[in-house]
Amino acid sequence: MACLLEAPLRISVLSEVTATSRHYVDRLFHPDPQKVLQGVIDMKNAVIGNNKQKANLIVLGAVPRLLYLLQQGLSSSELRTRECVVVLGSLAMGTENNIKSLVDCHIIPALLQGLVCPDLIFIEACLRCLRTVFISPVTPVQLLYTDPTVIPHLMSLLSRSPRTQDYITQIFSHCCKSPEHQAVLFNHGAIQNIAPMLISLSYKVRMQALKCFSVLAYENTQVSMTLVNVLVDGDLLSQVFVRMLQRDLPIEMQLTAAKCLTYMCRAGAIRTDDRCIVLKTLPCLVRMCSKERLLEERVEGAETLAYLMEPDVELQRIASVTDHLVAMLADYFKYPSSVSAITDIKRLDHDLKHAHELRQAAFKLYASLGSNDEDIRKKITETENMMDRIVSGLSESSIKVRLAAVRCLHSLSRSVQQLRTSFHDHAVWKPLMKLLQNAPDEVLVMASSTLCNLLLEFSPSKEPILESGVVESLCSLTQSDSPALRVNGIWALMNMAFQADQKVKGEIVRALGTEQLFRLLSDPDTNVLMKTLGLLRNLLSTRPHIDQIMSSHGKQIMQAVTLILEGEHSIEVKEQTLCILANIADGNTAKELIMTNDDILQKIKYYMGHSNAKLQLAATFCISNLSRNEEGSEADAMTGCQERQDKLRELGFVDILHKLTQALDPNLCERAKTAMQHYLA
Repeated sequence: MACLLEAPLRISVLSEVTATSRHYVDRLFHPDPQKVLQGVIDMKNAVIGNNKQKANLIVLGAVPRLLYLLQQGLSSSELRTRECVVVLGSLAMGTENNIKSLVDCHIIPALLQGLVCPDLIFIEACLRCLRTVFISPVTPVQLLYTDPTVIPHLMSLLSRSPRTQDYITQIFSHCCKSPEHQAVLFNHGAIQNIAPMLISLSYKVRMQALKCFSVLAYENTQVSMTLVNVLVDGDLLSQVFVRMLQRDLPIEMQLTAAKCLTYMCRAGAIRTDDRCIVLKTLPCLVRMCSKERLLEERVEGAETLAYLMEPDVELQRIASVTDHLVAMLADYFKYPSSVSAITDIKRLDHDLKHAHELRQAAFKLYASLGSNDEDIRKKITETENMMDRIVSGLSESSIKVRLAAVRCLHSLSRSVQQLRTSFHDHAVWKPLMKLLQNAPDEVLVMASSTLCNLLLEFSPSKEPILESGVVESLCSLTQSDSPALRVNGIWALMNMAFQADQKVKGEIVRALGTEQLFRLLSDPDTNVLMKTLGLLRNLLSTRPHIDQIMSSHGKQIMQAVTLILEGEHSIEVKEQTLCILANIADGNTAKELIMTNDDILQKIKYYMGHSNAKLQLAATFCISNLSRNEEGSEADAMTGCQERQDKLRELGFVDILHKLTQALDPNLCERAKTAMQHYLA
């Protein structure tokens, strides 16, 4: 019986709420301005903290009417300024769906239009509402840049009051998402207009100015180079930022100032060995990683520090011995301490989110720390359970954590010692192989880069990886639209083929297919081409392998070699191609493919006389191998070798070799002398 009564009761309450909301909206259309004003005031009081009421009013059409009243010049100042905009701002503080509805009702153009009003209080109210709308992730930031007059007008309003400075810089910070946005703000005088705000009496204004400079300087050389020369009250901007790193200032300010200096340093505006980086910025960011800091601060501090020292080995070494940073980061993996004991679902989600963020930040920082120095890598892998944590991270539910973990693994995989010890002991190749299946491209790039290192000849993981059937996966990567994945796929195959037996080489050739191999040899990306040539060079090593591959694919290979030597390619590409020819010339039967191809012989001759010593040396190797008497082959000594030597002499190669014995390059000189000895033997 109780259940039968519940449903009508809920309908009754819902009807009452809807009726009340309808009453608020209806009062907006009353002919008496005073009653309209009172209606808006009552609406304002009703929506504060009440998301359901906000949603009802939006659905019932309150927003278009409020915007109409806002834009009517005949409306009273109080109605326009203190009430309509305030209600709209309150509605904007609701759910993301509320924001979408407001944007769909064209609230942004209406509020921007309000900024041309001379009334400062009204301008501030419009800016406050715009700030609330633009900081929402669902608002398209491009709406700020649609009208080219908006940014200049906002710049002109900056000096009107501390509130206009606060709101406008917040809008700029949240709407600066690309180099194009940075350029627009920079070109309209953002630096000159915002710099004086760094010494404002208002902490809010100083903080928002600082945040704005951090987004302007991020990966932007032009902005950073300009910032480094800006004076604020007689001090360089970098000095102002350094003062904001003081320990007695709010952590938010210290962190943001450190980000500004970090971005300026990465953009090349400040040297990595500058005192403000080594003695101020780096120690500040290390402090932010301590367990005394809030979780969000620890995450931001670690990620900024990782970015600061990513390309600089000296900063990595300094950071690794500052405040026991490597051990300190181990604490990032200990949160939350007791997930299983948490019963509140919202609390659990909150804690797991923070746990993911902390692990992601720690992996990023470890990756940056260990990217160059062998001792630091050793220190990282010896940190408690570190390798187990990385392996676990590779299968995390969070894609960001998986990516950070594989970045860390890639950084450590640059160590020969770690490949032979920790990587082998923890069989890291197994979870790495799983990442190759259906992972996003960004993860695939890092996973395949790491796999390239695990397939080096001195890696104990190479053998089990080969046995796992990885060849097909790597060959599929070479067909990717992403140049980075194509490079890694072919690079891994190249490492796999190095000093491999005939079975492995045959499997590579079969899985890759000659069509795909030669498609890669014409790839527009030079890195892909170079690695493909490297693969071909490794496949064409040891005479039986050379002869076998050339007997089945010789025609296509010689055609590809010809096209590359004739094409517009770099010295490095042509050198690698000539080295492949030198390998072919080392075969027992394969060398005849060169000797019977006058076009190729003329190209070799041309490169022996080239101005670049590397190309001369590679071409001379070809002739040295062609003219050599094969040991243990009496028939070749009597017939084949003599015929090759005679033909090469007729074509003028001996004369060229004689000249090269006087070459200034010692390697070239020695190789030419060796080749000449073949004619004297």
